[in-house]
Amino acid sequence: MTAREKLLAEAAKRILITDGAFGTEIQNCKLTEADYAGTLGLTKDQKGNNDILALTKPEVPEAIHRAYFAAGADIAETNTFSANRISQADYAAEHLVREINVESAKLARKVADEFEALDGRPRFVAGAIGPTNKTLSLSPDVNDPGFREIDWDTLVDVYKEQAVALVEGGADFILVETVFDTLNAKAAIMAVKQLEAELGREVPIMLSMTLTDLSGRNLSGHTVEAFWHAVRHAKPVTVGLNCSFGATQLRPHVKALSEIADTLIMVYPNAGLPNELGAYDEMPETTAGLVAEWARAGQVNVLGGCCGSTPAHIAAIAEAASALPPRQLPVLERVTRLAGLEPFIMAA
Repeated sequence: MTAREKLLAEAAKRILITDGAFGTEIQNCKLTEADYAGTLGLTKDQKGNNDILALTKPEVPEAIHRAYFAAGADIAETNTFSANRISQADYAAEHLVREINVESAKLARKVADEFEALDGRPRFVAGAIGPTNKTLSLSPDVNDPGFREIDWDTLVDVYKEQAVALVEGGADFILVETVFDTLNAKAAIMAVKQLEAELGREVPIMLSMTLTDLSGRNLSGHTVEAFWHAVRHAKPVTVGLNCSFGATQLRPHVKALSEIADTLIMVYPNAGLPNELGAYDEMPETTAGLVAEWARAGQVNVLGGCCGSTPAHIAAIAEAASALPPRQLPVLERVTRLAGLEPFIMAA
């Protein structure tokens, strides 16, 4: 059974649970720069380079994976959000991208397999790929709208380097998350498709968009419906939303996406909105109650948490979702669906 088939079989039985935030959990460990840097001898300060911990302090991400699985998670996201050549250049660690991703995936795979062996319930590893700090759609120079810091082929190559290493380390899926630029996501899709051609097998993709304002658009201006039309050709095993806001603000957009996407819906919001100090105050029971509303409405297949969420949040979400049925995939009319910034369906 392929990873896609295995996930779909489990998702037909129940609402699945993905894990919670890594960044805020790592911050809670109060690590020093020396903890991050280890003995790698890198020339720049490594504090805040969460991805490098797979090499310098692997017991930290391993313990976080373990805590989320113990809380009820079915899916572990690798600690590799910024483990790409572009983002790691800020830390002079771009030459370690392959090693970081391989080791991060191995860590998640080891813990996932341990928990699956305990109770026989399948556990999955999603190789997390963040958006980088570059955008293909927008110019960073207000005086030169045509300028781009990066081109398509370069970004495809950056994403492919990361995807290759994540699959080598044992990831079941490639999760392209926090998509603020739809064109960046399409470059990641191209990278995975190239990898599939080389491997001679499917590497299932998960896609997760992030909204930048309450109108329901990402930074490149696409609505959730337009985003889906732009990426549905990739046949992702899940599509959904993460980060952005808390569950309250995401409600209408989850509903809209659930009605048009003929694949699994995965949503993992922040634990509410940050306070004036940038911390998240929403209690686990509150988050769980809010996302359970989506489940009761038949709108989701996978639930979890993003910024500010903890193992306690994931445990509460798992408990709230345990007795609720999973969303049924809609059967859609076969028509031509296109996207500008808005969705467009061509009349029959």
